[in-house]
Amino acid sequence: MMARRLHLEEFESGDKPQEPEPGQLAAEAEAGLAAFDQGYAAGWDDAIAAQDAEITKLRSELGSNLQALSFTYHEARVHVLAALEPLLRDMTGKVLPAIARQTLGAVVLEALRPMAGTLASAPVEVLLNPASRATVEALLTSGGAPPFRITEEPSLGEGQVYLRLGRTERQVDLDGVVRAIEAAITSFFQTGAEETADG
Repeated sequence: MMARRLHLEEFESGDKPQEPEPGQLAAEAEAGLAAFDQGYAAGWDDAIAAQDAEITKLRSELGSNLQALSFTYHEARVHVLAALEPLLRDMTGKVLPAIARQTLGAVVLEALRPMAGTLASAPVEVLLNPASRATVEALLTSGGAPPFRITEEPSLGEGQVYLRLGRTERQVDLDGVVRAIEAAITSFFQTGAEETADG
């Protein structure tokens, strides 16, 4: 028996592979890094642009919501003021004058006490509207007021009283207080109407 020889195929060609030059490797690596940097920068720019677009969208939505809220608040304010105006005008036209008439005697008594301390022997002259006399006189008589003398003066309002003691004079003007409140309410609603017209 004859021994067979094993024959193996050779894969090597006669040419040896060339090793890349050091400069070529560096150039390829640099080109790869440049491509990576360029891709990274493009991705970063896209992310920034997407974020800016989202922020712009959120700002726009927030602005719209605030505008709608402001409009709703403005409408609600107009309705509330429209409902309050007649009530406040009734209060200043009816309720406050009635309260002023009822409290006039107490206010006069408070104003009288310090005046009477200076000249205890002389009576304090109380000038008032005839319509207010009964209320004021009843309170002064029962309230431990200093000596007083009532003089009716039709030119005074029902909420006005002048107190005189010697050369000293003091005015109680609840009518003026009511007028000041009425003027403040009128001014408030006029300002509100102008703001509504401008808005």
